Amino acid sequence: MPWKVTSLGFIVATLILGGCSTSESTSSAAPAATGAAASENTRCDASTAQFAVGKPASAALLEQARSKSGARTARVLGPNDMITLEYRSDRLNLNTDSSATVIRVNCG
Repeated sequence: MPWKVTSLGFIVATLILGGCSTSESTSSAAPAATGAAASENTRCDASTAQFAVGKPASAALLEQARSKSGARTARVLGPNDMITLEYRSDRLNLNTDSSATVIRVNCG
């Protein structure tokens, strides 16, 4: 019988202390959730980056198009490049032909 009382006391103490530690981890997770919500509010507007069509792809052109479109990230896609197919509203794509000339600008 004393072992049962001791075991029950140990379990109760563990649950109480475990509850204290989870409150700290949820408070540190709150800023991360806020950061994720902030990234969802950033949208790419490909119409403001249409000036890039017909120009040779370069790092400078990519950065200029990214900043004008309001996108968080940008990438240059060649005709034979393997790409991921998830849609990201905060990403700008500069699609190029085989001579690295931009032929299309879109978000995703």
